[in-house]
Formats: sequence, structure tokens, C-alpha cells
Amino acid sequence: MKYKSIFLTGGAGYVGSQLVPFLLKKGYHITVYDIMYFGDSFLPKKNKNLKIIKGDIRDNEKLKASCENHDVFINLACISNDSSFVLDKKLSKSINYDAFEPMVISSKKNGIKRFIHASTSSVYGVSEKKNVKEDHPLVPLTLYNHYKALIEPILLNNLNNSFEGVIFRPATVCGYAPKQRLDLSVNILTNFAFNKSFIKVFGGEQLRPNLHILDYCEAIELFLCAEKQDINKEIFNVGYQNLSIYEIACSVKKVVEKVLKNNKSIKIIKTESDDKRSYHINSDKIKNKLNYQPKRTIEIAAEDLCIAFNKGLLPNSFDDDFYFNVNRLKRINAK
Repeated sequence: MKYKSIFLTGGAGYVGSQLVPFLLKKGYHITVYDIMYFGDSFLPKKNKNLKIIKGDIRDNEKLKASCENHDVFINLACISNDSSFVLDKKLSKSINYDAFEPMVISSKKNGIKRFIHASTSSVYGVSEKKNVKEDHPLVPLTLYNHYKALIEPILLNNLNNSFEGVIFRPATVCGYAPKQRLDLSVNILTNFAFNKSFIKVFGGEQLRPNLHILDYCEAIELFLCAEKQDINKEIFNVGYQNLSIYEIACSVKKVVEKVLKNNKSIKIIKTESDDKRSYHINSDKIKNKLNYQPKRTIEIAAEDLCIAFNKGLLPNSFDDDFYFNVNRLKRINAK
């Protein structure tokens, strides 16, 4: 094991709730630092190698003190998705942009050896290219993606031989996690198909890359273990199955109909959409340089969600704001 102690911001979010147990099983020691908009009841608190701190990344003094004596800093913290961002632009900018450079500088001063930052493939905006590579111009269409793009060079400009780092741009994440999100494309479609017997597709022709949440976790472990010369100051796309929204809906429909086995056809309803984001990302770089390729399909993600629904793990899946970022932020009047 190259590094053992991990400081993880945003560790009580959707990805974090799957990543934390995944890395604990590998033997890592993890400190989760999170503002806890959704609580932390789903984290494996009994594990002696897990420490949980309720903290705000905008509180730089607390963050600086908390990240001492860690090898690696993994940053997942952000106000996530476009609708949540525009709910309170001042709040979102303060977390997604203003807090980032002080966080990087503090981790550097504290002797963090490696900084792993989660960006997003949405920074590419709209592209007619069949496969968008990491050197493609960034044309973000929303404020969320705009600030994601702006902070990437902040990290790159702070890296050196003793403070190494990597940026990855994941595709839209899908699949089951203890802190579930049902406001992401595959997850939304599966929820409607399983529980309402129809799928509403907004637009449908927009192209979207996808990434199973367990493949996301494996990619992060890869960045933890990789040699410095292979990842320092690098940017990697991480995605799998570039499909249109309508193609995703058709795949989800087949999975749910197979799982339910009630001979009831899932109806797909197409409507207009003002979401113009459309792009295919190319993930050959991470395959060629680090010998990694995601392997879990959106069908597997949909099947995992169906199992969770069947087991009663996702109750009130349309009404509970636990599953919907923007609804939770509204209700608690997040500041």
C-alpha cells in the first residue's frame, strides 16, 4: 500500500457512501470531513479505521487542523448538479469555487503527499466530436460546470514533486449506494420504471457518458496506488457507455421489465428539454496510461437499483428529499 491515511471531503455524499466502505475493506484509514447536509447514519461508524468530522470546507482553519497527518487528500466536496447550484448561487460559489484554493494551499502546507480531485465530464458542454478527449476545449454551459472548470488550473498550478496531484473527470454516476441519489439520469429512469411503470425522457437525443459507482471507486483506488510519474499533473476522463438519453431509457426499460416479470410494458414518454449538454467522452488515456477500464454497464446499475427497491432499501423514493439534492437544500435552507 503506497499511502494509508486518507482525508476525504464530501465523504458523506452519494459517492462517498460507497467509496468509504470500499476503501476501508482495502485497509485504508479514512477521515471523512463533510458538512452533513444528509447526515452520516449510512457510514460504517463502527469501523475503527474511520473517523468522521462534521466540518465545512469554507472553514479553512478547521479543515487545515483536521487534515494534518494524512497522506492523501481526496476532494469530493461540492454543491452537486446544476439545479442545486442555481438554488443559491452565492452558497454554491462559496463552496465550489471560493473554498478550493485555500483548501489546496492548506493541504500542501500540511504535508499532504497526493491530492485527488473529482471534476466532471460536464465541463465539455456540447461537442459534435464523437469522442471527447482530455485536451478538448472546455465549454461549460452552466454555473456548476463553469466553476468546476475554473478550479482545475488552481490545483495544477500548486503541484510539484513533493505535492503531487491528479484530476479526473467522471461521467454521470449511476447505481446503488447507501446515500442514494435519484436525481441522476440512470437512477431517475430506473426509479420511474420500477415504481411508476413509465419513463419520462426529456429530449432524448442528448449524448451522455455514464459510470457505475463501483467503477468510480475503483478509479479512485487506482489514483491512490499509481506511481507519481503516471498521474502527477494529469487529467483523466473516466467514463463508460456513451449513449443517448433515449438509449439509456430503452436499456433501463428492458432491465426493469425483466426484473418485474409481470408482463407489464414500461412506457417511454418523450418531452422537450432545455438541457443542451451533449458529448461523448473518450477514456482511452486512463486505459493506455494506467491500464484501467470501467467494466460495469448501466444495465448492472439498473439491476442493482431494482434489487434495492425490492429489498425496501429505498422507501418513499419520490417524496423523501434524502434522494434529491435540490429538495434537501431547499428544506434545510442550506447556508
